[in-house]
Amino acid sequence: MAKAKNLYIIIIGCGRLGSFLANKLSDEGNSVVVIDINSRSFDALAPDQFSGFKVEGDATELATLKQAKLDKADVFIGATHDENVNIMAAQIAKNTFDVPKVLVRILDPSKESFCLATGIECICATIIAAEKIMTLLKEK
Repeated sequence: MAKAKNLYIIIIGCGRLGSFLANKLSDEGNSVVVIDINSRSFDALAPDQFSGFKVEGDATELATLKQAKLDKADVFIGATHDENVNIMAAQIAKNTFDVPKVLVRILDPSKESFCLATGIECICATIIAAEKIMTLLKEK
């Protein structure tokens, strides 16, 4: 079986979700760049798992995205606590830098249709949690 191609992945936000993904994806051999506006957030990256790069800056600014080499990315993941930042940066990744795979985490279910209409794949934690709870409620 052929080994899967290692991906160049940019993650914005180094909180619980962003750091978890960065650690896992880097540990799997992918090239990972994490962007966060607060350098202290990078403390969540595990030295034994994360071997990527850290960029301190605003992920909605072109200079920051260029510094992270977004034009070379295979995947962009918006994982900040601010879904508006995630969506805005994702639109830049998709429309300006032509990143093939653009994913964002959102919390507001009403924003899902906007993301899908603009070609941005989204994961809505609220919908996923509600569906799981509904499933568990139906179990005997």
